[in-house]
Amino acid sequence: MHRSAQLYGTEFWRRFARRIALGRLNAMRFAGSSPDRLVVAPIDLRMADSHLAEEIYSGRFAMGGTMVDTGGGSPFQLEAPNLSFARSLHGFGWLRHMRAANHDLAFANARSLVDDWIVVEGRELGGLAYDPEVLANRLISWFSHSPIVLRGADHGFYRRFLKSIALQNRYLKHVAGALPADAIRFKARIALAMASLCLPASTGSVRAAARNLDSEFDTQILPDGGHLSRNPLVLIELLTDLLPLRQTYVNLGQKPPRGMAATMDRMFSALRFFRHANGELALFNGSSALSADRLLGILHYDETAGTAFREMPHSRYQRLSAGNAIVIADTGWPPRGSVSAQAHAGCLSFELSSGANRFVVNAGAPVISHTPYADFARLTAAHSTVTLDDRSSLTFSHSSFLGRIVTGGVRRVRLVSLDEEGQHQGFDATHDGYVGSLGLLHRRKIRLLANGHEVQGRDQLLRPDESQPRSDDLTEAVARFHIHPTISVAQDETGAVLLTASDGESWLFIARDLEPKIEEDVHFADLAGPRASKQITLSFVVGEVPQIDWKLIRTALPRA
Repeated sequence: MHRSAQLYGTEFWRRFARRIALGRLNAMRFAGSSPDRLVVAPIDLRMADSHLAEEIYSGRFAMGGTMVDTGGGSPFQLEAPNLSFARSLHGFGWLRHMRAANHDLAFANARSLVDDWIVVEGRELGGLAYDPEVLANRLISWFSHSPIVLRGADHGFYRRFLKSIALQNRYLKHVAGALPADAIRFKARIALAMASLCLPASTGSVRAAARNLDSEFDTQILPDGGHLSRNPLVLIELLTDLLPLRQTYVNLGQKPPRGMAATMDRMFSALRFFRHANGELALFNGSSALSADRLLGILHYDETAGTAFREMPHSRYQRLSAGNAIVIADTGWPPRGSVSAQAHAGCLSFELSSGANRFVVNAGAPVISHTPYADFARLTAAHSTVTLDDRSSLTFSHSSFLGRIVTGGVRRVRLVSLDEEGQHQGFDATHDGYVGSLGLLHRRKIRLLANGHEVQGRDQLLRPDESQPRSDDLTEAVARFHIHPTISVAQDETGAVLLTASDGESWLFIARDLEPKIEEDVHFADLAGPRASKQITLSFVVGEVPQIDWKLIRTALPRA
């Protein structure tokens, strides 16, 4: 009760402070002089598709997992089918497709749509179009693609465009300080720093924007390079905008934020930590599928080189590697407050990859975050770990006021390294996520043998004093191992489960004194949307079974 009251009080005060800071919302309040030109246009590192420009010209907008045909009308005057579509539409990231088309018709269409937005939304400072994240995305897109938007423009449009940018910039600058310390505020500070370079500005303004961005580096990026949210995908999102910004500082001969270079190097190191053997990103705490081209496009700018760390002590993850096998595990508690809005209840979950294949995974977050699947993806059952009494190790707020933040569950994780040179890498971790609801700790030990051919695991449920459960502690438990959709799953007469990849590599899953079951599953993190997969489950009763032991053993290498 005290915890909930504190959360409500903090959020109420934040909103009150923001409301006071904003005052009365109208365009006149944020009016001011307009710049006479743009100084520079940063690059855009996101992948572009010229075919999507053709679709947009035909009035078909495919965004947020939904296709809308405007019938020739303005997309900004239609009711958006869902929140994801609206955020994408007003964020203008799709301008990059118009640039990729590289012809005057696409450029004229881009200019017409921007002008449409200015007429429909430009003077109404409110609603989703002025949500700080959407606004920051729009400013970054307008700066980056201003060459094509302004190509062939008449003087009237040129002035409207610059006037709108100036107004949006002043509004974002005004609200940024009242935002919670999360990735949205980071994005806003990036957009404002970019504005200080792209618009004619005094040296003092450029330095002030750089100092504010420096503050986000200090506050949100942990010493090991991870983000405060513990979401690996946030690193990609931030670096995608930080890299062009850093280059713009260099091109203009301006002094970048003090901690920019060193902090970005740490972020690249963290990205290497989260990459699996096949180059894909691990699925923890809101991370989802990412095109290989996009990830490689960012890593192309990684100048730090070197191998991935064994662990991330501040972000609280473990990485075991031997041969071409990699195990990545979540051994941390969730962030608190608004930054936990995408945190998953996956404490002590792990993923296993080998060579070109991912074998054991978490279900991951849907690519389109605003879907009915998003809440299911956050549950413990969607992770390769143990679930007790069909509950999650975290509890989430159902309050529209607070949002879907973490309100209880895991608060402490005890971690011990099991590394033994020449023998194995491993860890022994215990979390308290079920102590409040069921009076039980979950302890998991995982070892990866030095030859890279065997993963050994043990799961135990213990009383808070770490003693064995009593007979009156009977609780249903299920250990789940989610299998990647590309892996075929078969069970032999002994109960062992064979996992086989398309290139012939295979691993055998076996458990002591328990027969694994193969069950239907859903893999949420796929670029094409959720897809069917399989999971291996070990069901047992706490109080009757003291521990469960399982192994994953490589039985065949990939075909040459």
